[in-house]
Amino acid sequence: MYKTHISGCTLEKKNLLRLQMALRSLATRKTLTLALNSTRLAQSRALQTFSLPDLPYDYGALEPAISGEIMQLHHQKHHQTYITNYNKALEQLHDAIQKGDSSTVVKLQSAIKFNGGGHINHSIFWKNLAPIREGGGEPPHGSLGWAIDTNFGSLESLIQKMNAEGAALQGSGWVWLGLDKELKKLVVETTANQDPLVTNGPNLVPLLGIDVWEHAYYLQYKNVRPDYLKNVWKVINWKYASEVYEKESA
Repeated sequence: MYKTHISGCTLEKKNLLRLQMALRSLATRKTLTLALNSTRLAQSRALQTFSLPDLPYDYGALEPAISGEIMQLHHQKHHQTYITNYNKALEQLHDAIQKGDSSTVVKLQSAIKFNGGGHINHSIFWKNLAPIREGGGEPPHGSLGWAIDTNFGSLESLIQKMNAEGAALQGSGWVWLGLDKELKKLVVETTANQDPLVTNGPNLVPLLGIDVWEHAYYLQYKNVRPDYLKNVWKVINWKYASEVYEKESA
């Protein structure tokens, strides 16, 4: 009887030990699964991708100022290429950070700035345009109109200044009407290549940007950039610029 009792106790202890080990193993697997899922979720959240925004008008809606062929190529090909390369660079950056590859992180900065800037700038540009039948070319009113008169003398003077600076820009880039939030005044700036306006100063907010890359006008205006700059004002969406100004100057 004594030996049987000892054997029974030993068996119970062994079973209890096995149960404890099984529970620990299960808990470990659950913890590991939760950790892996959390990591994957964090990675998926961190790795945002960007897509081509829809235009609020048809490609041919800005004619004759800007041809439908230019608008389609500009939007579907050029802007899409910036987005594709931007997403690719961000994915490579994400992988490099995960691996602690500082050299690759540094190397990717120029691609991110160029392609990310191309996406930012073009997303603004499409909103800065509107068909004539939808108010394109109508002069700004309200507080933005008053600010333009205060800072530049008149809308005509502002247009002349932006046209002159856009025509004189060497190579490719953008000419901007911006709000300097620190100085509380309007400014005209140019940026090279696809640099966003904010690269000229952290307090600058873009109200209106005009693309002076050749792909924005060459099929229609050839190498005569001033003609493009003269005609693009016929489809400028001052209503959008006014809305941004109202929001940012409040």
